[in-house]
Amino acid sequence: MKRIALYHIETLLWISRLGTFAAAAERLNTTQPAVSARIRELENQIGFALFQRAGRNMVLTIRGRQFVTECEPLWASIETMLLQSGQFAGASGTVRIGAGEIAAATCLPPFLAALKTELPRARLEIEIDLSQSLLQKLLGANSDLIIVAGPVASAQLETAPIGNVALIWIASPATAAAIGDDPAAAPIWLLHRHSPIHGTALAGLGDRAPPEAMINTTNNARALIDIALRGGGTSYVPEVMVRDHLAQGALVPLRPDLNRSIMFHAAIRTQERDPLVRTIFQQIAGLEIDPGRG
Repeated sequence: MKRIALYHIETLLWISRLGTFAAAAERLNTTQPAVSARIRELENQIGFALFQRAGRNMVLTIRGRQFVTECEPLWASIETMLLQSGQFAGASGTVRIGAGEIAAATCLPPFLAALKTELPRARLEIEIDLSQSLLQKLLGANSDLIIVAGPVASAQLETAPIGNVALIWIASPATAAAIGDDPAAAPIWLLHRHSPIHGTALAGLGDRAPPEAMINTTNNARALIDIALRGGGTSYVPEVMVRDHLAQGALVPLRPDLNRSIMFHAAIRTQERDPLVRTIFQQIAGLEIDPGRG
């Protein structure tokens, strides 16, 4: 009787999902030669080739595609059964989570600490980046799950809202004393123009907004806060990230009528089949981005 190990099927399915042996190796926290060896073993067991070379790439054969189609529901049932039977703590593999800086400064750290207690064998890779870049990485299968600011509209993604973050204009007390309450009366510092917060800030200023060429930008919200603290200008930032500075009087809010909020979402690919990723997504969907708000 021919024997096929579960790791053979798991490896094949991750190659199919992610497109390359290298990506599957990274997802499974192993090496590309190990992945190649598993596929050779599987092919020897089943008696036919699963992959064929197409230029520089390896693609599934016709029989390989059929084999994957037959294995997908079987593997999903096995993983779901293990998770539901209390074996969740034994789940392993690498889960790649992307998040913006705001999530990393609010709800993400305690969530990850709790998740590692629940999943001691899982390897978590956390990447902090701007929302647009995170979306591209998720769609390109370079991330498994992301938390992003702003609207997410794509048939390729499944999303869950996790609450709003208040956005406010700030300045140091000295800057505010010099300019009054007009954010545009001092050098403006904003997140990069690809951030949805950038557009929200300029929309609020309306006709008072300076030309884009006159706006200073960075991809780091903490840098905006530090610049404002040192009297370098005004910044439009998440209130949750400056709450302590405001309470201490190190920063002051400008023009409360220009305050806005932005919704955050957790997202995975619609075609995501891995029960572990989906379970983590369901848990993140229950988070509140700013639990201390209000």
